[in-house]
Amino acid sequence: MVQQSLIYSFVARGTVVLAEHTDFIGNFPEIALQCLQRLPATNTKFTYNTNGHTFNYLALDGFTYCIVAVESFDRHIAMAFLERIREDFTKRYGGGKAATATSKSLNKEFGPKLKEHMQYCVEHPEEVSQLARVKAQLLNREVKIDVLMEKTGNLHNEAQVFRGQGDQLRRKMWFQNMKIKLIILAIIIVIILIIVLVVR
Repeated sequence: MVQQSLIYSFVARGTVVLAEHTDFIGNFPEIALQCLQRLPATNTKFTYNTNGHTFNYLALDGFTYCIVAVESFDRHIAMAFLERIREDFTKRYGGGKAATATSKSLNKEFGPKLKEHMQYCVEHPEEVSQLARVKAQLLNREVKIDVLMEKTGNLHNEAQVFRGQGDQLRRKMWFQNMKIKLIILAIIIVIILIIVLVVR
């Protein structure tokens, strides 16, 4: 039995609970479902606090993952738990069975997995927390690399524009220089013609 820190967990598609697990008696499923129905439809993380418990949600790609924990339980570990079950659920059912599953039809298959993940998070909170921090750092680095790649692309495009403008300016200056040389040549020819005509 899981210690009384993680109490109830489920995976839902929209507002249809596909799999759930709890070792405790209470109205946690009803409250969690009421909170689920009030969640915005965007991909996001949410936490509701009520009666000394936190109802933590991760909504992503049409699926919502929930864990109910006692209020004293570390929220970062609760969110790391949600990431763990999201990864496991997506690996098992991504794009397949979960898209058409009916209410609680995945309880037999995924309910025990929810229990395993809950036990692991309660028994190894430091490891789960550290893993969540490492993932966050990697994600942060990935975002920074993406930003750097975008800036590199922008810089490359700006360099090409600058090169094109430089070529245009070079041609324009060459034509102006040639125009001045032709004008000077024409003036010299006119002066020579005037001198030749005056001397004769």
